[in-house]
Amino acid sequence: MKCPFCGDSNTQVTDTRENDDGDVVRRRRRCVRCDKRFTTYERIDLKMPHIVKRNGNRSEYERGKLLASMKLALRKRPVTTEALETAVDRIEARLLAVGETEIPSAQVGDLVMRELRKLDKVAYIRFASVYRNFADVDDFFNLVREVQPQSRPRQQESGPHSSSPSRLPDQSEHDLFDG
Repeated sequence: MKCPFCGDSNTQVTDTRENDDGDVVRRRRRCVRCDKRFTTYERIDLKMPHIVKRNGNRSEYERGKLLASMKLALRKRPVTTEALETAVDRIEARLLAVGETEIPSAQVGDLVMRELRKLDKVAYIRFASVYRNFADVDDFFNLVREVQPQSRPRQQESGPHSSSPSRLPDQSEHDLFDG
């Protein structure tokens, strides 16, 4: 490491420390020639793939853009910032695992949808409506049906010790858009 003051490459490390996360190493150094001290930092330099948009344009991956789009979908939803950050970390890990220098934006969008579906169904539907460019209400309805848990027939008690009367579910309980 060259001294930033005199340019000499003969420096000594006087102290080494890692940050709490263990992903950055801080080193205090002293120049043997001019005796000045300076600090250097070491961190892993992972290159995220470039994003290839639908129109063919390429852009640098930006974590901030990904966070902003997911925050928009999650607006006024009960999801913590920590949960959102963790979801973005998982998306980035998958992008790095692909090992490519370029990745289609559609693939990133699919990863976002997968994470939003785990975090919050409403946010998932909000994001999907823009990402998939919904044309009408039927598109929404189909997606709601996709994320809605399947209703199971209720087990009804019967016999001489049954204390509740048997009842069939009211149809209006299961029709989201009728009414």
